[in-house]
Amino acid sequence: MRLRVEFTTEPFDLDEAPAHAVVARDIVTGAELDAVDVGPFGNTAEGDADRVLGAVADLLRESLEAGATRVSLQVNVIADAAGSEGRSS
Repeated sequence: MRLRVEFTTEPFDLDEAPAHAVVARDIVTGAELDAVDVGPFGNTAEGDADRVLGAVADLLRESLEAGATRVSLQVNVIADAAGSEGRSS
């Protein structure tokens, strides 16, 4: 199964990236996920379910420890290369 995670961490700081945002960025870029897109107001990454879920657990734990007061995230099942959503018949 493949998953896509979209997330933001708060509070925002428009002048420089807060520590919690840097931690979250480092986690997703180092997690061997596909299609990682990190931006100032939202971040996305895709990959194997086990890697995405592991990265999400690390992201939550470490960004909260680094000062995030809110982490908003959404996880979606996405179609794999064969066009299915990872469900068996």
